[in-house]
Amino acid sequence: MTAPSTPHQHPSADDPRILLDDSIGQFESIPPYPPRTEREAEFYTLRDGEMFINMGPQHPSTHGVLRVVLKINGEQVVDLDPVLGYLHRGVEKLCENADYHHINSQVDPLEYISSLFCEWSPVMAFEHLLDVEVPRRAEYIRVLTGELNRILSHALFMGWMALDLGGLTPILWSFIERDEIAEMLASITGQRLLFNYFRIGGVNGDINHDFMSRLGDWMSRAGAQHEANTQLLNENEIFVRRMRDLGRMDRETALRMAVTGPNLRATGTPYDVRRAHPYSVYPELEFDVPTRGHNGGDCLDRYLLRVDEVKQSLRIIDQCLHNMPDGPVMAKLPRLLRPRPGRAFAAVEGPRGMYATYAISDGTDQPFRMRIHDPSFIALQLVPLLMKDNLIADTMAVMASLDPIMGGVDK
Repeated sequence: MTAPSTPHQHPSADDPRILLDDSIGQFESIPPYPPRTEREAEFYTLRDGEMFINMGPQHPSTHGVLRVVLKINGEQVVDLDPVLGYLHRGVEKLCENADYHHINSQVDPLEYISSLFCEWSPVMAFEHLLDVEVPRRAEYIRVLTGELNRILSHALFMGWMALDLGGLTPILWSFIERDEIAEMLASITGQRLLFNYFRIGGVNGDINHDFMSRLGDWMSRAGAQHEANTQLLNENEIFVRRMRDLGRMDRETALRMAVTGPNLRATGTPYDVRRAHPYSVYPELEFDVPTRGHNGGDCLDRYLLRVDEVKQSLRIIDQCLHNMPDGPVMAKLPRLLRPRPGRAFAAVEGPRGMYATYAISDGTDQPFRMRIHDPSFIALQLVPLLMKDNLIADTMAVMASLDPIMGGVDK
């Protein structure tokens, strides 16, 4: 019987008395395949003094489904590569194999923090294909619930922004605000996260007493509560100094990279789909399109822009409650929908930017093609530009300020 062979060992460079196993430290290369593009070859070539750090996909600041490879020189980030695909579900192809009524249940999990907007753009695209006129009361309910969902999303953004910088208290306050709005929306939609409420031709049910009671109670203190929540961060010297002058993006870069939503308006560009390409009843409502850019479009501008947007959403909700007409909440439609052959495009202003759907009908009860434009995917391509020459610790702040949701990125 032969003795088992022992692995080859050598002394440690730090302490020669300690023997190291040669097999330890033989890790797979990053990436584990030959470079496939010119950009990949450039990124994965190390120069003197450089090394890679793998952040995620399990890292808390990447929320479990985004892997970021950092190329660093000391503490400074030289380059960065976001690696996507850890949440891929092929939603667009699933929608092409479902009938028009069932598609809402497929798109809901994309921007799972603001799923009403995931439903809104495909529903509008299909209504264009079908020449459906949505009742005015249904349009007001869509705007009302959509703006509540926007506030919910921005409240969580503020909490996660602070948490990614190491602050725990703001996320607890944000979840208190989020849970109250989620319970409110659950009372009208029946669900707390993936609402599945919008329908082709209207909404799935009228507003009820429970919803109005919760909404009235919340609206009576929403403004003061928002001021208290933001004051917690706005007057925190550590938070403000960490965010100021970090991840600057000018207007030209934002437009060149097709950025929309709060990230674009934080550069001083007043582009809002609700004003530029009006839809639903937004032309009948008064609200401002806030812009920032005083600090050069940095992380602080992107944060403060969302704070401003919450105030405008409260204005819109108040107008919806006062102006909402009576009437039906659904158009009369057959159970089996077969739009005429053609194509349609519809876009809405989501909490992260322009959320759009492009649909092609071939005359059957299923879309021939359906493509979704998600703003978070656009936002992630900004990270390498904004992170260059910043520190490792600033990576989470820059990514959090862009507010990406990986469900839509890995659609």
